[in-house]
Amino acid sequence: MSDKQLTLEQVCEILNKTPTTIKRYARENLLTNVGEDDNYLFNEAEVMRYLEFSKRLG
Repeated sequence: MSDKQLTLEQVCEILNKTPTTIKRYARENLLTNVGEDDNYLFNEAEVMRYLEFSKRLG
């Protein structure tokens, strides 16, 4: 599993979502923010799993 971390901007680009949406996903525990305070960082493997899952949902 990858330990690479992605910034909020990178996750927005990968998932094609706005920063507001990604922050909401973090608040609702759909994605885990591994950063501290307002420094959003996300595990790359988790983001890619979420992307695959959302593609299957359509």
